[in-house]
Amino acid sequence: MKKIEENIDLIEDDLFPEYDFDYTKAKRNPYYKGKRTFVEIDEEIIEVFQNPYEINKVLKAIIESLPKNSVAL
Repeated sequence: MKKIEENIDLIEDDLFPEYDFDYTKAKRNPYYKGKRTFVEIDEEIIEVFQNPYEINKVLKAIIESLPKNSVAL
């Protein structure tokens, strides 16, 4: 136990109480996917579509066919 206590004393705290970050050089996380929402889908719909991309394609087509000033149902 004595060695562990000695090693802890040798570790220096190299963190400053405050850091100044230059946010002008910040970059977006390349792995960020954006806002994602998950919706439960009925079995009848799952039987028709093989993957979520097909469902999204149909939903986007419906949205494009709606009048611009319409309110979502």
